[in-house]
Amino acid sequence: MIRKFLAGTALGLGLMASGASAEGLNIAFISHSSASNTFWQSVKKGYDDACGKVGASCQLILTQTEGSVEQAVANLQAAIASRPDAIFVAIVDNNAYDNVIKEAVDSGILVLAVNVDDSEGAKGNARKAFIGQGFTAAGYSLAKAQSENFPKEGPLNLLVGVNAPGQTWSEQRAGGVMKFLEEYKAEHADREITITRIDSATDLALTADRIGAYLNANPDTTAYFDTGYWHAGVAKVLKDRGIEPGKVLLGGFDLVPEVLQQMEAGYVQVQVDQQPYMQGFMPVMQAYLWKTAGLTPSDIDTGQGIVTPKDVPTILEMAKQGLR
Repeated sequence: MIRKFLAGTALGLGLMASGASAEGLNIAFISHSSASNTFWQSVKKGYDDACGKVGASCQLILTQTEGSVEQAVANLQAAIASRPDAIFVAIVDNNAYDNVIKEAVDSGILVLAVNVDDSEGAKGNARKAFIGQGFTAAGYSLAKAQSENFPKEGPLNLLVGVNAPGQTWSEQRAGGVMKFLEEYKAEHADREITITRIDSATDLALTADRIGAYLNANPDTTAYFDTGYWHAGVAKVLKDRGIEPGKVLLGGFDLVPEVLQQMEAGYVQVQVDQQPYMQGFMPVMQAYLWKTAGLTPSDIDTGQGIVTPKDVPTILEMAKQGLR
C-alpha cells in the first residue's frame, strides 16, 4: 500500500515519495490517478526498484481526484519548474498536455509517455517514447477471449463500459472491444446480437450503480466489458442480488486485488494484464541510459496478457511481492 505522502503543488495535489534518493539522475513521474487507484501500487514498486538500482532521486506525483486531467497538468507544470532530468507522464488527453510537454522538451528535459500515450503517438505529442500497453489491440484481445464464453446459441446482449469518456486509454480499449464485437456480430448474422456503449465511471461504487441500473432494465444482458477494473463493483452487485457466477460475463483490465477476489469467486472470467511493474521499472532504465550513455529511448509495449481464474493463485503469490 502507499505509505508516504507529502505536500503537492499549490492546488494541494498528492505527491508520493520514492524510497530512492541519491545524487545524479532526477525524475518526476506525473500520473492522472489518485492514491485510491490500487493499480498504481505495482507501478510505484517497479519505479522505486529501478530508481534504487541506478541511484536516482524520484517522485511519483498523483492527483487528488481520480482521472483529473486539470490536476495532472498542473502537477506537470510544477515538475517542469523544478528542472528534473526526466519526466514520465501519462498522456490521457490528446490536447491538454501538448504545450506543456513541448515546453519541457524545449528546456532539455527528457519526456517519456508512460501508461498512456497520445492517440497519435509521436505525431501528436513531443514526448520521446512510450512505455505501456497498446490499448486498441488489448481491447480486441479481451473481447475475443471472452467470446469463447458466450452462449453458443440464442440472442446476445453485450454491454461495453467506457469508464472515462474522452480519455485515450478508455476510448481506445473500448474501441478495440467494439471492433471485435462488430466482427463477431457480422460473422454470426443468424443470431440476434445487440452491442451497447455506456459511460460507466472510474469508481467502484458508481460503476456498480450505473451497470446495476442497466441490468435492472436489461436482465437478459450476456456480458459486460469494462475498460478498467471497476467491473469488480459490478461483480459485487451480482453476488448481492443472488445471481450466480457466469450468468453475466465480466471482463476488464488490470490485476488489482478487487478483481482477483472476484475471479476467484467466478464472477470475472477474463482480465487483461498490462504489467504495471514493468511500466514503472523500464522508463527509469531508459532515462538512465539516455543520461549516462546517450542512448535514445524507444517504445516498449508492456503487453496484453490474457488472465483467467486458473492463473489467479500464481498471480497472488507475485502480488505479495508487489510485482503484480
